[in-house]
Amino acid sequence: AHFGLALRPVHGDTIALRVSNEPKSETGAMRVPTSQISRSFLPIVLACALTAVAALTLAEAEPLKAKVTLQDFARPSSIPVPAGNPSTPEKVALGAALFVDTRLSRDGSTACITCHDPSQGFSDGASRGKGIAGVPLKRNTPTLWNLAWGNSFFWDGRAATLEDQAKGPIEHPLEMDMPLSKAADALKADAKTVAAFKSVFGEEGVSEANILKALAAYERTLVSPVTRFDRWVEGDETALTPYEKKGYNLFAGRAGCARCHSGWRFTDEAYHDIGLPDATDKGRGPVAGLAHMTTAFKTPTLRELVWTGPYLHDGSMATIEGVNDHYFGGIENLRSTLSKDLDVFVPVFTEERKQLTAFLKTLSSETPPQPLALPMSAVAPEKIAAVETKQVSQRGSAFAPAAVRIRKGEALTILNDDDRAHSTVVTDPRLTFSDGVQEPGQSVEIKFPQSGTFTVACAIHPGMKLTVEVID
Repeated sequence: AHFGLALRPVHGDTIALRVSNEPKSETGAMRVPTSQISRSFLPIVLACALTAVAALTLAEAEPLKAKVTLQDFARPSSIPVPAGNPSTPEKVALGAALFVDTRLSRDGSTACITCHDPSQGFSDGASRGKGIAGVPLKRNTPTLWNLAWGNSFFWDGRAATLEDQAKGPIEHPLEMDMPLSKAADALKADAKTVAAFKSVFGEEGVSEANILKALAAYERTLVSPVTRFDRWVEGDETALTPYEKKGYNLFAGRAGCARCHSGWRFTDEAYHDIGLPDATDKGRGPVAGLAHMTTAFKTPTLRELVWTGPYLHDGSMATIEGVNDHYFGGIENLRSTLSKDLDVFVPVFTEERKQLTAFLKTLSSETPPQPLALPMSAVAPEKIAAVETKQVSQRGSAFAPAAVRIRKGEALTILNDDDRAHSTVVTDPRLTFSDGVQEPGQSVEIKFPQSGTFTVACAIHPGMKLTVEVID
């Protein structure tokens, strides 16, 4: 039912053929110069292509078996708050005031809200914003929706927490160009501001750390509102039209969109090279120290998509339709770093792309969105029973088991038995480890120099965490 053959130009006189009997088969593409295709072979290729089209059309008549269920997109009931920065209404209010405070910029002309405008979906509506210097920035301004659930921040993931992220734009010379220490001094000069900080932080008062804590506390409250899609997930069958439901079937099924745009926020929090023509911005590569991640950028959320264009890390796509066309026919840069989560040869035809677009719009509010009030929930450290084993798997973007116990001097083997690449890293004063990229089937060994608890992560999928207890 899913047999398909795709045929398209690659460069000049070369075509790419792909035959697949699975929606996400790993069967590779075969590039063939047209000069090598005889006149007698071309009719056979075209007949196979027409057969594939007919088969896919017939398959569309029946519901597609999605790899995920609707409940995978169900919304949470509370906002997670880290133990190191507990939330209070007073702290959130202080952060909201700082969000619009131009004293955090060098010349008093710019605030966080300048680029993260609520009326523009907490973005700025531009391909690339302009900071205090008045010159276009390197990347598109990302939305701030639902960052409380993030595990790394910025397009390249260089910040591990929202508190770390808040510092970046304030001190960046092209954005707000204000050393955080000087920003703190400016706030200390105002008695009303000093009193506000003291009411929240006690005798600590105004400090660099507390400025960032207040901003992060406010940003965690920016939860995107309920949309028609959410009502459908909750059981209202009339919330989406049959046409939009076809788009969802494609999104979660054959088109493979949900492979990266997963979970209720529609992002896997991972980094991917999606084949854009401009490769001058190296993205995640330099941050992670991995050539494999060159030109890879974080999967953006699809929530409130209608209100947050232009799209992609460089703001190069003005419309949702343009983004769909890129993924399903416009990827010409088949470089070695191209994400293996992309299947550039899955045939998604014109009408199907319209269905996808219709579905994607159900993830957005029909009027300018306002943050949804949710209760705060303190995040307690997750206690996972450690398993005594010397081998761990990477599967489904998770370590299995998630906590292990080994003896000092023993080697821990981490096997990638997933169908995507991973990169095992340890960043710890006692041990720094990075062994490049592990393709499916490959493994790495780690030896821990002393007893204690270590955290192993993946540079490609930062949400993956493995706790290792090392005993004497």
